[in-house]
Amino acid sequence: MRGMKGNKFKLYTDRIFFLMVLLGLGLPVQAQVTSRKQVQPTLTRIEFLFDASQSMYGRWQSGAKIDVAKNLMNQLLDSLRFVPNIELALRVYGHQKPYPPQDCDDSRLEVPFASGNATRIQDALKNITPRGTTPIARSLELCADDFPASPARNILILITDGIEECGGDPCAVSAALQRKGIFLKPFVIGMGLDESLKKTFDCVGRYFDATNEVMFRQAMDIVISQALNSTTMQVNLLDVNGVPSETNVNMTFYDRNTGEVKYNYIHTLNAKGNPDTLVIDPLPIYRIVVHTVPQAIKDSVVLVPGKHSTVGIDAGQGSLMIRYDGPSEYRKIQAIVRQPGDMATLVVQDINATEKYRVGKYNLEILTLPRILLDNVDISQSKTTTVTIPRPGIVTLVTNNPGFGSIYTVEGKTLKWVTNLDENLSKETFILQPGRYRAVFRPRASRESIYTLEKEFSIVSGESNVVIMN
Repeated sequence: MRGMKGNKFKLYTDRIFFLMVLLGLGLPVQAQVTSRKQVQPTLTRIEFLFDASQSMYGRWQSGAKIDVAKNLMNQLLDSLRFVPNIELALRVYGHQKPYPPQDCDDSRLEVPFASGNATRIQDALKNITPRGTTPIARSLELCADDFPASPARNILILITDGIEECGGDPCAVSAALQRKGIFLKPFVIGMGLDESLKKTFDCVGRYFDATNEVMFRQAMDIVISQALNSTTMQVNLLDVNGVPSETNVNMTFYDRNTGEVKYNYIHTLNAKGNPDTLVIDPLPIYRIVVHTVPQAIKDSVVLVPGKHSTVGIDAGQGSLMIRYDGPSEYRKIQAIVRQPGDMATLVVQDINATEKYRVGKYNLEILTLPRILLDNVDISQSKTTTVTIPRPGIVTLVTNNPGFGSIYTVEGKTLKWVTNLDENLSKETFILQPGRYRAVFRPRASRESIYTLEKEFSIVSGESNVVIMN
């Protein structure tokens, strides 16, 4: 430690121990987490974006802002010196060119990412002198190239006493870099900012107001805690009664900003019937998709670092069974399942199979001849709705010569098309649902419509007949 004695030394050693606990060092739960497939990269990268603009010479409690910030940064860096699996970097803006004139490119990476470089950053801070302007947006853009391409939790901490002075849009830049996955949502520590300016940073990242030295120290500790701390959560898949009884379905956690898949878990209930506890990175904002049919979605899920969160998602399910009525002449048919008012195919379900669906009503199109259309089939919580398909019959159509024709159902005074005849065949067999039908046919060799033939017939379940078109 650098000149620390007595109580100060104890304070810093306590902080070191605290940070090591946050990382789960030596805790049994850590071994459990690392054995799982869906774990975040073990390496955490933290880049400090440090304001050294002219205004940092301003008086702030015990001294100039720049000196207070350096001292508190040094204390923090002493704590981080003993934290494993961490790389640090320092970028500074406003320290190379005096103001005026304004130089909006005054931003430089003083210490690149490396492990064990806390001392290098401390040494670099000693030589930082406030001189210039505040190019926050430009500095954020340059930070994108500071982070190595290898996997890690990339975290940016902006420490500033002022707002953008170069006409840039820090909010737009930050959002764009988050969407690209360059870094997670940044932390912003504002040093003595005017109340009217604080909202300027709400869209940049998680803002912490440091109106005095004590609050600055607290903000730094909170930020590092959130950057390094493991956070747990459980997802309650709720049935229609609000009970977390649903399980055994895949859940995908997306980073809402980047669209990247962060986790995939098959939801599990433990031996006591409670949802499994998951260890989750608390920094992204999540979009949780539960792959029920249709999907259940929970958007904009924000976790509290270091705490256990419970997220409830309505996901009540029942089952649908579509079966034959006894033996069937069908080899294999399927049913298209849709939501009412939506022609998009939700599922193609095999007959004699059971599938789960969210509680609600569904439209079925069963691909028999003719197709069976059933609307508003009700799926209830934890129950199986059974739809029975009547056993079909068989008809063989015989013509003297190949030709053109179709089969229709007879529904009152209306004919509804079922299927066409093969114009190259004079004998063809069809499996049809029970009902009244009409075959319409004209031989290929007959060039006039008056040679059109018609014949009505009936189909009875499980029976066969022959229709001759003379």
